[in-house]
Amino acid sequence: MSFDDVKDDTRESELVTFAPSTMTELRHGAETIRPVPEKRGARALVAAARERLDWTRLPGLGRRREDTSSYGARIIRRVGMFVLLPTLVVGLYLFAFASNQYIAEAQFAVRGNVEPMENISLGQYTNLIQKHNSQDSFIVRDYIASQTLVEALEKSIGISKMFSRSEADFWARFDPSDPIEDLTKYWRKHVDAHIDSISGVIRLSVRAFTPEDALTIAREVVSRSEALINDISKRAQADMVKQAQADATVAQERLRKAHLGVQSFRNQWGVIDPIKTAEGTLTTLTLLRKERLKLETDLQVLRSSNLDERSRSIQTLVANIAAIDQQMKTLQDELTNAGAAAGGGANLTEALLQYEGLLVERTIAEKLEESANMLLDRARISASKQHIFLATFVPPVLPTDSLYPERGHTLIVAFFCFFVLWSSSSLLIAGIRDQRM
Repeated sequence: MSFDDVKDDTRESELVTFAPSTMTELRHGAETIRPVPEKRGARALVAAARERLDWTRLPGLGRRREDTSSYGARIIRRVGMFVLLPTLVVGLYLFAFASNQYIAEAQFAVRGNVEPMENISLGQYTNLIQKHNSQDSFIVRDYIASQTLVEALEKSIGISKMFSRSEADFWARFDPSDPIEDLTKYWRKHVDAHIDSISGVIRLSVRAFTPEDALTIAREVVSRSEALINDISKRAQADMVKQAQADATVAQERLRKAHLGVQSFRNQWGVIDPIKTAEGTLTTLTLLRKERLKLETDLQVLRSSNLDERSRSIQTLVANIAAIDQQMKTLQDELTNAGAAAGGGANLTEALLQYEGLLVERTIAEKLEESANMLLDRARISASKQHIFLATFVPPVLPTDSLYPERGHTLIVAFFCFFVLWSSSSLLIAGIRDQRM
């Protein structure tokens, strides 16, 4: 046996030993090897393996080089198909089919003309007015985007016909047969109302397919917004007058009941003014006490002169003193017993307390009625003034140039969007393939 035969036998034995240990790698990186009958021997196995296997794909035995030119051509084809072609379609629409749209703008603000009340500092009043105007500004903004305004404009100027003119392209045109809900969505895309957070100014922007339509719609929106603010102001003023009138009515009813209470008391007790009656009774008691003291003094003088008790002078003085005592007792009973005043069982002190309570109630009712009438007069005067109004300092004008669509900017944005979408998809697909390998 020659040296070459020995060398070939050695290689064949090494290959037979290596093949079983790398069968798993061969299944993943090489083609499937069909089994060879063992009776044909190692030489048949090596020959079959050389014919069917690409040894450069075995792990550790080499790596097949990719064709750089074919890979670059494939990348260019994919970029052209998924990036350049869609961008070309967008550009074709923008520059060949997209209709010019004209923008009419207006700027206005909700102003307040409320007079400050007393005992309110300027800072508090300013914050109150700013908060009130801010709320009205948000009301106007939401009203501009509402379906209520869309329905009103559809009846007045026919905005669906304006948005479906022949000047509009197939993509931007509105279908007049669509319901009002779709028209509202279309309206919100073409009309924008933005509120400046610092100044509170409302910036209105209207897009239409003709300058005249844009101007007409913008003017109508401003007019409707002003009518809304005026209506809000009138309703607020009417509510203020209504509330003041209700308060005045309640105060008048309370005063009427107070007068009826006093009248009922007088009918019950039979006196016009118990206070004056009590004062008169006390005055009479004081005079009687003085008279009694004088008579007692005279009686004491006569008795000190040793005059007989049965004398006419002494008997007269004693009778006068007794009469005065009876009168004083009667007057004191009038103050402590209701029988002297109205024939009832209550004393005059209770009557005085009841009468004073009625007087206090009548006084309070009179003050409330006076205050309510004054507030009602102020509310009526205030209602005659316009406290809230819409100040339009930049009215809408006829646009002369089309500012939409922004063809160059839109085309660049579309290119980058398609490029990012293709890149992300390619990376995702490559990652999935590597995971499967």
